[in-house]
Amino acid sequence: MTVIRPDEALAQAYDGITAAVDGLDDAGLQRTTRCQGWLIADLLLHVLGDAQRALVALASPADGPADVDDVSYWRDFPGGDDNATRHAWRVRRSAAAFDRPTGIVRLWRETAPAAVRAAASADPEGYVTTQGHVLRVPDFLATLTTEAVVHHLDLTVDLPGAPPPGPLAVRVAVATMDGLLSDDTVRPRLGRPRLPAQGHRARAAHRAGPAGVGRVGGLVSAARLTGDVTTSACL
Repeated sequence: MTVIRPDEALAQAYDGITAAVDGLDDAGLQRTTRCQGWLIADLLLHVLGDAQRALVALASPADGPADVDDVSYWRDFPGGDDNATRHAWRVRRSAAAFDRPTGIVRLWRETAPAAVRAAASADPEGYVTTQGHVLRVPDFLATLTTEAVVHHLDLTVDLPGAPPPGPLAVRVAVATMDGLLSDDTVRPRLGRPRLPAQGHRARAAHRAGPAGVGRVGGLVSAARLTGDVTTSACL
């Protein structure tokens, strides 16, 4: 199987979201998503925050070693608590501050390509810090890709004609799910051992809150890509 360049997978993930929201008017951006309480505009603003976070992290290299990888990173975000609820409400209020929902799309179209360019220029042997963790650059990009694929599925639930996520991006998300849903030690990839999987936490994702506010819970949406899960934690 061809090795995936992390920046190319991220580009596909972000391009897929752009394709899904392009052409939507203000009314279209107020359609429902799989994330409880969030409209398309709200969810897009949440993913926009990831692209902005990427720009900061990639411009601020950190010292290694990494304390999490692209799978174990997600286990610190169980979702369903008060912080998650406050985050969901904060995003809704922030989105409502825009004069029109299409303003969020314009900002996304400016920011997402910049994040991809920063990803392509980043040192693949380097480290970054984000969300209180240190990750290798490729692992960090994989977390961004996975979240974008998950939320692509979330925001297109009421857009039946929307294009699916790109195949490289989907492969990254499926690999993440394969790790999170395993009851055994997550299988090594490219000869690099992963941190131990905690199966009970992966299973707890089934009971987590909305994908937009609980990161592990949100990954359950992507499990539909693997056929492991038939319902979404966002419902």
